[in-house]
Amino acid sequence: MSMLTPPGMGGKYRITGDVYPRMRRPHRRRRIVLASAAAVVVLGAAGWGTLQLVDVFSGDGTKTTAGKQADCKPTPKATTAPAAAFPKPAQITVNVYNATPRSGLAKTTADELKKRGFKIGKVGNAPTAYDKKVPGAGLLLGAPAATKGAFPVLGTQLAGTTVKTDTRGTADVDLILGTAFKTLSPKATADAALVALTKPAPAVKPCR
Repeated sequence: MSMLTPPGMGGKYRITGDVYPRMRRPHRRRRIVLASAAAVVVLGAAGWGTLQLVDVFSGDGTKTTAGKQADCKPTPKATTAPAAAFPKPAQITVNVYNATPRSGLAKTTADELKKRGFKIGKVGNAPTAYDKKVPGAGLLLGAPAATKGAFPVLGTQLAGTTVKTDTRGTADVDLILGTAFKTLSPKATADAALVALTKPAPAVKPCR
């Protein structure tokens, strides 16, 4: 055994002449390389996950907004629809008839309607065909054209009225007071209903 051979080592580790045994390197370097590779994989996975979260909170939101914009159909420029051309109270002639057993209702009602701007025609008891035969608060009777003109305006003054048309050729309308009639609607309520009737339709808002 050569003097260069470490104690306890022989065989292939014996140093003879100019031949030296090849000692194995420690495994620490291999572990470092494996650990570095694992770290790279973990960092890559973390980065990919971060990108996915960004897509969830930003990218998908953009797609959702785009979808909403696609669903939102463009509309023409919003304009205020003109109000229906209803006649003013001063342009309506009202005949007031009392179909109830109570006396004086036609006169007091006609006077109140006059104060509210309506023109008053005939005042008296209801014709036999309607006398004590109107169960509601009142009946509005007139030509077919009154359904889109005088009836809606006069109807703002008394809640619970019904309408009926006849064959008359004049523009006047009848208000026949029924058995359930007590009094006209309060003036403030009637005025508000009249304003709402003649108010222009609200503009259509374009989608956003």
